[in-house]
Amino acid sequence: MKWVLPEYIEDVLPAEAMRIEKLRRRILDLFFEKKYELVMPPLLEFTDSLLTGTGRDLELRTFKVVDQFSGKTMGLRADITPQVARIDAHLLNRKGVTRLCYCGSVLHTRPASPGATREPIQIGAEMFGNAAVAADVEVQALLCDALASAGMRGVRLGIGHVAVFRSIAQAAKIDGEREGDLFEALQKKDVPELKKLSKNLPAKTRDALLLLPELYGGAEVLDIAARRLPKIAGLERALATLRALAKACSVPASFDLAELRGYHYHSGVVFDAYCDGVTGVVARGGRYDDVGRAFGRARPATGFSIDLRAMAGVTK
Repeated sequence: MKWVLPEYIEDVLPAEAMRIEKLRRRILDLFFEKKYELVMPPLLEFTDSLLTGTGRDLELRTFKVVDQFSGKTMGLRADITPQVARIDAHLLNRKGVTRLCYCGSVLHTRPASPGATREPIQIGAEMFGNAAVAADVEVQALLCDALASAGMRGVRLGIGHVAVFRSIAQAAKIDGEREGDLFEALQKKDVPELKKLSKNLPAKTRDALLLLPELYGGAEVLDIAARRLPKIAGLERALATLRALAKACSVPASFDLAELRGYHYHSGVVFDAYCDGVTGVVARGGRYDDVGRAFGRARPATGFSIDLRAMAGVTK
């Protein structure tokens, strides 16, 4: 049948298309009000840049084609964030703080979650050039405002910080291979494996690693972490950032100090947003300082992206 589309690819019909367009306009207007400038990266580009920096974790999710002009491999973007980082670092080349926003389709080789489309529409905002906690607070507040303007109900955030585990590993001088194994165990919250891997580490380090999977819940876990985790400068800065976010957050928030999503490129806070009616995550974000180094200029960066089609499915 010539009219059958590939699995997890579908047309957007008039009623849903109108909902998506209304949400897009509403959220972009909010971004413009907050002085974020719109950029429109291309749908495809050479994998040399597309899968650099934050993009390298997207290798398996990226469709690849051969450019008939150059013979080089090109990729259909699976995430717009790496492209915006490239624009800031390589094209705009500004010295101060830059606020950028975007909206467009991305394409995934496989659905990101069961039943999800392989062609999500991403809308998001990124701030470059500001390493202060105030930037993380601003981005978190902007995400909450965007979800509120879209009429999302039951909005809540899950927040972590990759520097908690990274600081413990660096202070104990854990080698790269073992750090990778510990990372995998923490991601899965596989406590038996974590015990096995940390058996020969110093007692203080082992106890800290085994505590991390238990540090999940409300802001009170930050106080527990401050009392029971080692006094390491990087870790204490991470907890201070999380306390600032907890204090400023306008929606219910939970904290997970074993959350290491994007560990290979995130440098600080990471967060997921959830809302009633949407299965799984509706928005994701975090800090990814120095990702611009891959494009020739290191820049602090923090931001988020929202799944516009997921939101449209629960609005009227």
